[in-house]
Amino acid sequence: MEDIDRLIVITGGPGSGKSTLVAALAAAGLPHMPEAGRAIIQDQQAIGGTALPWADRAAFAEAMLGWELRSYREARGLTGPVLFDRGVPDVIGYLELCGLPVPAHLECAASLFRYGRQVFIAPPWREIFGQDAERKQGWQEAQATYDAMRRVYTRLGYTLVPLPLRTVEERVAFLRRHLLPGGAEARPA
Repeated sequence: MEDIDRLIVITGGPGSGKSTLVAALAAAGLPHMPEAGRAIIQDQQAIGGTALPWADRAAFAEAMLGWELRSYREARGLTGPVLFDRGVPDVIGYLELCGLPVPAHLECAASLFRYGRQVFIAPPWREIFGQDAERKQGWQEAQATYDAMRRVYTRLGYTLVPLPLRTVEERVAFLRRHLLPGGAEARPA
């Protein structure tokens, strides 16, 4: 496995089961980098900050970029496959979805901080979609987010592999077949 190919991104719209899948694979011992958005929202709410998607979207995007760059550097220090619950290109997709300009430094980050060629994308899945305190997007925005991520990752030269609309266990098996020789059990690094 080429060094960069071990950095595995799972992307998609909100409420599509990607974070649940990453958590299941992490519980099985595969190192992972958690999603930036939810943690940033929780932290900003705790401190009374405004880098929130409903307050200051540009500041929220910059906070996500910082998170993703830190996660990338941390993952490069590990050995073996590392899962990312979203990546730097997701920040570009977010800004485009919001109709905001994408700063040059973000485009530069997306070209410098590359992930494995195959990116797994979770399609919109109405049956599992839900909202909560951090996920306020509706179904239409979830679909639009999926479309934005699909466009950005494709434009940046990644090959998208759609995740099946199946149980978490079936999605875990699907990813293992794609990532680990013979679908081997995930092992901690």
